[in-house]
Formats: sequence, C-alpha cells, structure tokens
Amino acid sequence: MRSVRQCSRTACPHAAVATLTYVYADSTAVLGPLAQLAEPHSYDLCVAHAERLTAPRGWEIVRLTPDLQAPEPSRDDLLALADAVREAGRRRAPEPVGPLESVPPPPAPEDGRRRGHLRVVHGDGAP
Repeated sequence: MRSVRQCSRTACPHAAVATLTYVYADSTAVLGPLAQLAEPHSYDLCVAHAERLTAPRGWEIVRLTPDLQAPEPSRDDLLALADAVREAGRRRAPEPVGPLESVPPPPAPEDGRRRGHLRVVHGDGAP
C-alpha cells in the first residue's frame, strides 16, 4: 500500500500534492510536483497551502505545478481502511479484573538493588 505524505505545515491534516524547495543563492522558492521521496530540506504542501504560498520580499517563486489537485484515495487505500475497521471490530473488550485487592510486595532481590514498584498481577491475585 502506498503511504500518503501529509502537508508539512503545522497541524495540517491534508495530503501533500506539491514539494517546496529553496535556492538560497538565487533568492528563489521552487514549488514543483510532489517529490518521489521526502527530503529533509524540502516541504510537502497540500493544495490550499501551495496555492497561498508567498515568498519573502526580494524572493521569486517559480511554480512548476500548474493545476494542483488533492489526490483521490486509491483502491488500495480504501481496502486498507476497510480491513483496519474490520480488525478493530473483531477485537474483544478486555474482561473486568474484579475489585482491587491488597497484594503484598515481593521480597527484595538478594543483590540488594531496589526493584521497580510496578509488577504484573494475575486475575487470581497471585503476583
């Protein structure tokens, strides 16, 4: 299944459709098609953020993406979502453990080191 990259803008949940890179030597921002791989020094943008992109004063924006459109979900994406929903529906809720009981602490280790205070307590009350 192909994974859909999200927009790099903070808190934006939309799918990325374009990649923004900078050419600092030329004071140019380049907005092009979504790159094959995510690069650490580029930004993936959704349709809305790509269309509203502005550059700092003195910079030029080169747009290589004439018509931006949000990607349609592929059949694989829809099938994966349906499978995930089915799997979540199959999981049973955990059975209630019952009332909390006082469990004595385990004996101290023989090497003198202190052990953590968390431990597994089975349903029958035995540690």
